Amino acid sequence: NPARAASPYDRPLAFSRSDSVSLLHMTDCHAQLLPIYFREPSVNLGIAGQRGKLPHLTGMALLKDARLYANSPEAYAFTSLDFERAAKRYGKVGGFAHLATLVKRMKASRPGALLLDGGDTWQGSATALWTRGQDMVDAAKLLGVDLMTGHWEFTLGAERVQEVVEKDFKPAGIEFIAQNVSSTDFNDEVFKPYVMRTINGHPVAVIGQAFPYTPIANPRYFTPAWSFGIREEELQKTVDDARAKGAHAVVLLSHNGMDVDLKLATRVSGIDAILGGHTHDGVPRPVVVRKGPWQTIVSNAGSNGKFLGVLDLQIKGTRVADFRYTLLPVFSQLLPADREMSALIAKVRAPHEAQLKEVLATTDGTLYRRGNFNGSWDQ
Repeated sequence: NPARAASPYDRPLAFSRSDSVSLLHMTDCHAQLLPIYFREPSVNLGIAGQRGKLPHLTGMALLKDARLYANSPEAYAFTSLDFERAAKRYGKVGGFAHLATLVKRMKASRPGALLLDGGDTWQGSATALWTRGQDMVDAAKLLGVDLMTGHWEFTLGAERVQEVVEKDFKPAGIEFIAQNVSSTDFNDEVFKPYVMRTINGHPVAVIGQAFPYTPIANPRYFTPAWSFGIREEELQKTVDDARAKGAHAVVLLSHNGMDVDLKLATRVSGIDAILGGHTHDGVPRPVVVRKGPWQTIVSNAGSNGKFLGVLDLQIKGTRVADFRYTLLPVFSQLLPADREMSALIAKVRAPHEAQLKEVLATTDGTLYRRGNFNGSWDQ
């Protein structure tokens, strides 16, 4: 029974409160409100210089790199090793009610912490499709999301995205940020490129980086008047502007994918951390990229509501001096369901309950979702 083990969620603040800036990070939940079985990939191909490096490590190689033990809850969370046996022992992962409990615990132990959503949130389930993402918008508001960028959100169409930003997010104090989205005519900003928030007396700039290839990966007619891209030069100017305005820490909330983020960290100076998404990599430790006097922490927080990244930055003077990072798996057996979030989930599913419970087939095997390609559930 994993509940008898020491809780992996006893994570005190790494530094003194006056020196600390804490950020919580989720990404790519793909509208999964309920716990699921989700198996990490057994293969993750790294090409050329990335071969054999994070995020392209799996199985025992990943455990060795992260100094994790086989046959442990962490091995179940981060690898595909002995998945069926481990799934029976440790149960389902994710679920917004369980995630909400974890977010509340982390915010209670880290005063002023911000919750960042890396996108791919409003799409991926039946109820998200039927409500045009409203179920996830309401869930994000209740979860306490502070800042968000996007990708599959744009498949709801530009008008719907702007409707959510104006009518749901702004009244709730949530900012949708993306420095790399502009109008196709006059190159005007569509969203705020970044926001500055003060945490424990320290100004922190969070820059948004939406998925740069949205018009290629998804039909162009969803966002016909918007232009995307990596926009490296504009990003450098945005970082410089944030520094000039007094930011003690600069963080990129990215939906580039981890390989792109790793390269971007070698080309743009002054970013302290990249909290990334898109490639669904559950990476137990960040990669540190050094460029001149700066170092950038590059991470990726998995998918499907399975993980919550916790980043503690230590600020000395006006610069980041040290950090601690933990990617916490959301074990539904170890985290009690939050009552408010459970009630919301029940409410949004209620009108569709009969259709959702329709039996299509039965199976004797474990059905699970899997990383970037497919799993037994998809097949």
